[in-house]
Amino acid sequence: MDTSPHPSPSSVSPASSPSARIWEVGALCRAVADALAARFNPVEVRGELSGFSRAASGHCYFNLKDANGQVRCAMFRRSAQALDFNPRDGELVEVVGKLGVYEQRGDLQLIVEGMRRAGQGALFEQFLRLKAQLESEGLFDTDRKRALPLMPRGVGIVTSLGAAALHDVVTALRRRVPHLPVVLVPALVQGAQAAPSMVVALQKLYRMAEAQIAYDAGLGIDAPAVAIDTILLVRGGGSLEDLWAFNDEQLARTVVQSPVPLVSGVGHETDFTIADFCADLRAPTPTAAAELVCQPGDVWLGALDLMEQRLADGVQRHLDRQLQRLDMAARQIGRPSGSVHGQQQLLDRLGRRLQAAAQSQLHSQDKRVQHLASVFPVGTARHLERSEQRLAQLHARLELLNPRQVLSRGYALLTDMQGQVVSAVTQATPGKALHAELADGSVDVVVTQRLLV
Repeated sequence: MDTSPHPSPSSVSPASSPSARIWEVGALCRAVADALAARFNPVEVRGELSGFSRAASGHCYFNLKDANGQVRCAMFRRSAQALDFNPRDGELVEVVGKLGVYEQRGDLQLIVEGMRRAGQGALFEQFLRLKAQLESEGLFDTDRKRALPLMPRGVGIVTSLGAAALHDVVTALRRRVPHLPVVLVPALVQGAQAAPSMVVALQKLYRMAEAQIAYDAGLGIDAPAVAIDTILLVRGGGSLEDLWAFNDEQLARTVVQSPVPLVSGVGHETDFTIADFCADLRAPTPTAAAELVCQPGDVWLGALDLMEQRLADGVQRHLDRQLQRLDMAARQIGRPSGSVHGQQQLLDRLGRRLQAAAQSQLHSQDKRVQHLASVFPVGTARHLERSEQRLAQLHARLELLNPRQVLSRGYALLTDMQGQVVSAVTQATPGKALHAELADGSVDVVVTQRLLV
């Protein structure tokens, strides 16, 4: 047995093996690629899609995996355009392509030229089963979903302290509503313990929200430090496995128990989880979730400006209507003079009728006296004389009752502006306009003072 020490690999120099080839890195990669192509290509592979993404160029990149391994794949635009379905993470597919080496990184890579469904992967099948079960129980019904408060008093957030989603949400809230209180309850958002961790965090926020609801209802409890009336459950994008905690049944049932509207913002726009279907509102991204729960300050300032303008317009319309009423009242105030004129004409007619009646009565009495004088003896002349004197007295008294005679002695007939006679001091309040009918005309007066006898 040879017991001499063997040289270590690091002590062997290329010069010690004159026949060994020294490879350039690129040449080695190409040689390996050629060997793989000669040994395997074309190759058909079955596996579960993971990390599927479509670049702006139209090329698709993803991993194919099973329980024992995974391989990086690329599908160029021309091949991707021939697909008759939209590949999604978790789907089980069969692909045909060429195995090679991506020389820039030295990675094993499968260039996929065709893809077809081979059934759905285990995770995706589990997702569909739970989705169908919860949907049948009514957890996704739109009738039970609530609208977000227009002006939230406080927002609760459940996410990981180290998540990029937290930074995005806080940045959006600070930009739009820097005055809004925020309560963060950290939780795991990936891994086996993520779902229970999020359940505990949500329940903590639920207790705060329920305390505020009880306080608002006047149940005699102290108000919490922050009025939570909206909750955000957020996480950034990832593969189906990364987001799997949001497909947990216990988490889903906890989401629907929220006492206040809950918004889910999990992953990217194309990602859907069970929590999204259970939430009151789904946002395509965490940033969008933050923007949905609060309007920016300039929007509210614009709304206030609009309300101010509407209020000013309303006040102006009210003033215009009142001015119209005032104009109508002014015109109506001018009309009583016409009514008084009518009453004056009526008074004149009555006076003339009274005078005519008196003269007719006197004429009748004169005729009667003359008749009596011709019938009775001369001895009755004295009686007739007394009768004539009495008749003259009656005529004088009748003349005294003539309204014009009364007015000529300095009296006036007072009426209000509606033509009603004012016969008592209590009817004439200071500042009241009255109409005075005199012997030779009429005047409008205003009461400045009244004195009771």
